[in-house]
Amino acid sequence: MTSHVVHTNLVDADINSLTDRAAMGLPEGYVEPRAERLRYFARVAGHPADELAAEVEDASLPLEHRLAAGTALALAGDPRIRWDAPRMLRVPAGQALLGTPEGEVDALHADSARFGVQRSWVEKECPRHTLLVADFAIARHPVTNAEFAVFLKDTGHTEIPSNWNYGRFDPSAANHPVYTVTAQSADAYAGWLARRTGRRFRLPTEQEWEYAAAGPDGLRHPWGDTWDAQAANTLETGLLMTTPVGAFPEGRSWCGALDMAGNVEEYTSSTYRPYPGGELVRDDLYLRLGAYRIARGGAFNRFRDLARCQRRHGPYPRSLYAMGFRLAEDVPASGEV
Repeated sequence: MTSHVVHTNLVDADINSLTDRAAMGLPEGYVEPRAERLRYFARVAGHPADELAAEVEDASLPLEHRLAAGTALALAGDPRIRWDAPRMLRVPAGQALLGTPEGEVDALHADSARFGVQRSWVEKECPRHTLLVADFAIARHPVTNAEFAVFLKDTGHTEIPSNWNYGRFDPSAANHPVYTVTAQSADAYAGWLARRTGRRFRLPTEQEWEYAAAGPDGLRHPWGDTWDAQAANTLETGLLMTTPVGAFPEGRSWCGALDMAGNVEEYTSSTYRPYPGGELVRDDLYLRLGAYRIARGGAFNRFRDLARCQRRHGPYPRSLYAMGFRLAEDVPASGEV
């Protein structure tokens, strides 16, 4: 009989004083996660790679089917992933509506307090403001394990993701986003790829990231203002693992980017500072790290609040924080680049 993941109410909890499992609202004993056994795998294992790629991103199929297709695709070789030619999406210049109105802080905190969210973490998103964002391109999905492995092999970079046991990723997760990397490694990857390809790859600023995720209307989630647990790989989904990129197609943002909510947190190139007119928030991140790199988007092992487009976070130094990244690019061509 399959168990269901049940999360403890964490109101007023100090997340960073809890064990990882307690911070995730899980009991210390084993809980069988959703999709522990991919019952669809035998059905999809012989499908051609192009067909598998379509199945991973087909919202009409059950999630378990999409995950099985993604696993088969990782083992067969995922045609969506090319380290030397990542799929980039044009984000047209526009007036970005960024941050959270101060009048919404109380409601957002009341909604997220059950997850141990402190009011100051929401206040960090204030005030709402506008910024003119120039043309740029954003990667369709975060950088994957397979792509990061090419970088490590080519450069001899010594920082191996800490979740790669004995320095090796699971081949069945080749098309999952890489995580447990530092911001410096993310920067190094973008710089390496720019040199190898002659293109202007980099990490997005936090303003660009939010604009690509939330769109001109400043949506709370890439798909709209109402939370949808079917659209993102967060703790609510009950998987307790990363997933193949694109396996949550209903979470697609206005510019076509996938996985901008959930799966792994994504570094930006920006260092935390208050928004114009805002106040410096001396929360646990700031007190522990001082100036820290902003990350966005939430993760598979965190609750939905962290997946809001406006939520500003960072790399608190413990294993609970699944830090990955996606690329941006200067001066894109029209459409996909």
